[in-house]
Amino acid sequence: MFAFDTPRQRRKPSLTPMIDVVFLLLVFFMLASRFGADMHLTLNAAGEGSSAAYEGPPRLIDILRDGLQLNGQTVSAADLPQAVARLVEGKDDPIVLRARDGADLQRVVDVMQQLSAAGFTRLVLVE
Repeated sequence: MFAFDTPRQRRKPSLTPMIDVVFLLLVFFMLASRFGADMHLTLNAAGEGSSAAYEGPPRLIDILRDGLQLNGQTVSAADLPQAVARLVEGKDDPIVLRARDGADLQRVVDVMQQLSAAGFTRLVLVE
């Protein structure tokens, strides 16, 4: 009558391509992510540090949404390090930073980086 072919065993699916895809995804995400911190800013919060009395002229920088003020006088961002340098005796004198009128945190960090790049080491952030 009918002659059927001999039954074959079913092949099990290979997991090798799936494992390859998993490892490729693992490598992609490891290379695409960033480990560690981008930068480190040292910051002295008000009230911390030494108990030495404040000396010298005032050095208060108000960081506004659209500008900067040094001791109440408007100053440009480019002229800020030179203006502060005239008020300090050394690069380790404290400089007080205060964010005002809804200034962005990024703006505060930019001013801190600018002053740190100019060599000022004691930046104090107050509310």
